[in-house]
Amino acid sequence: MGKIIELFVPGRLCLFGEHSDWAGMYRSTNSALCKGQAVVTGIEQGIYAVCEKCEEFIVRSDLEFYKGEELRSEMDSEKLISIASEGGFFSYVAGVASYINDNYSVGGVKISVTRMDLPLKSGLSSSAAVCVLVARAFNRLYNLKMNVQGEMQAAFRGEQRTPSRCGRLDQACAYGVKPVLMGFDGVEISSRPLRVGTTFYWVIANLMASKDTIKILADLNKCYPFAENDLDRSVQEALGPDNLRINSEVIKALSEGDAPKVGELMDEAQDVFDKKVAPACTELKAPVLHSVLSDPEVRKLVFGGKGVGSQGDGTVQFLAKSDTDAGKLCEYLEKKRGMPAFRLTLKPGQQIRKAIVPLAGFGTRVFPATKSVKKCFMPVPDRDGLLKPAILILLEELIDSGIEEIALIIGEEDRAEFDAFFTPLSSEHMSKLPDEKRSMEDRIEELGKHITYIIQKERLGFGHAVYLARDFVKDDPVLLTLGDFLYKSHNDVNPTRQVMDAFYETGKLLIALMEVPSDKVVHYGIVHGVWDNEEENILKADSMVEKPTNDYASEYLGVMNSRKEKKYYATFGEYVLTPEVFSELDRVIKNGSPTEGREFGLTAVLDTVREKYGMNGFLPDAECFDIGLPEEYVRTVTEFGRPHA
Repeated sequence: MGKIIELFVPGRLCLFGEHSDWAGMYRSTNSALCKGQAVVTGIEQGIYAVCEKCEEFIVRSDLEFYKGEELRSEMDSEKLISIASEGGFFSYVAGVASYINDNYSVGGVKISVTRMDLPLKSGLSSSAAVCVLVARAFNRLYNLKMNVQGEMQAAFRGEQRTPSRCGRLDQACAYGVKPVLMGFDGVEISSRPLRVGTTFYWVIANLMASKDTIKILADLNKCYPFAENDLDRSVQEALGPDNLRINSEVIKALSEGDAPKVGELMDEAQDVFDKKVAPACTELKAPVLHSVLSDPEVRKLVFGGKGVGSQGDGTVQFLAKSDTDAGKLCEYLEKKRGMPAFRLTLKPGQQIRKAIVPLAGFGTRVFPATKSVKKCFMPVPDRDGLLKPAILILLEELIDSGIEEIALIIGEEDRAEFDAFFTPLSSEHMSKLPDEKRSMEDRIEELGKHITYIIQKERLGFGHAVYLARDFVKDDPVLLTLGDFLYKSHNDVNPTRQVMDAFYETGKLLIALMEVPSDKVVHYGIVHGVWDNEEENILKADSMVEKPTNDYASEYLGVMNSRKEKKYYATFGEYVLTPEVFSELDRVIKNGSPTEGREFGLTAVLDTVREKYGMNGFLPDAECFDIGLPEEYVRTVTEFGRPHA
């Protein structure tokens, strides 16, 4: 039996910025228009499927919705496009399969839909969900190396081959159940995940009324691309500058976890729409929508509410004040208003509060210095002008980044040296220090309160050292940083904070990267993948190879950028490890299966987790300094403390 994968793709909900996707397209004709921008999220309901390679393209299900019907076709673009042009549910999947067949060398795929709890025809884009599911099935089964935006593009192009003409924001469901900011500038589209600072409780309900979406779109499109009267100008203002202003406040409120502010902005967005856009189309009077938005029983339970999608009497969304209030609201809407309702809970990503720092190594390469001082205590001039042990610089950065607990993995013989460093100075020595150095002594004492020691009695490899911290980590994501590197940012955000923020955007196992010359790849663990964002600093990793040969790296590990340049990326020395890493380490170590000679390495374990759950690389706007090599230590002492040019 070949590879079988399970997939889930959610529906999507436009929280803010409806209609801005097609409005932003008109910038191709009128550059004076504002860019379109929308905040879109996947929802908790969606489509589940089991997928495997097959000679044909097959979509089937035992669900009642399918009525025993299935799609079965050769992987022939003409036949698939013919099916797509007929309309109906199977048209969407056939359209995507034809696009994939035209652009990639693939065989067929069998998709068995096992569950669908996504409400159909409710402004939540069930068609986009199934299109993304098909694109993702081909991508993962045939290793097409598409990033999320590539899957979105394939889904959109496939749906364009059907009688449907979906909006450009529909495929945001490819990001999963998280809010995404999408931008629309002519034919160009951008997208990036947004940070969520607290748990938000949304309720979405079908108004059980009717609206004419075709008429809404036709009437509003008459206001573009050039405004010919006050009404046109009003619509363009609402979908342009007003929308951008509201979205900027929404992004800030979501990040800060300010639910009352988000609700206030929902009400404001609806008010702007009603005053400036609705007059352009009679369908937008939406009496049912406005009756439920103003319902006193509803208002007691919510921070705010607004229409969904093209607006009109289709679907409504509310931000409830609490989990309990969301339940009460669903019950009220269904029992008293006859409106089927369901919930959407947006949760913040798991916070990184702990860090692991392996320090048990002897420091052979900087011997004999390490005979008298442990490598991590070797002095380095810092940017504040003080000469500090390297470990102090590292610990300060961790605490400044928001880390609360730090596990130092050390050898049995090292404990006395660490205890001595964190023990308060005698009053005699303290009295001789100038004020700024006394404050540093207080800082060192405070840092010591955040530290836990983990003793590594046997040197059984990097992976083994990390595994020793499993009880300290528990089930939380944890930052792993190497004790013989220091990091220097090229901007106002320190490198560790940059790495943590990248994890909050992606939610997957993450490895910080640095660019290395092609002739140096033999010294590093090299990560390959495809860029997953426009900034080209988040990489969807598809392989990880420890110290490859130059020839192998040249053929298989170069990463292409937007300028068609091939670059090579090595591990930067910082990682965010997820619970799956410790589960895999536990399996490997308990089975007694070393991954690197007689040692338990980390690279092979990370690659296994990547294969099962995905992994991202992140390129910080920073550089690293190595204190573990004599020549690099000299560079660190010379350059680390200098202001960045």
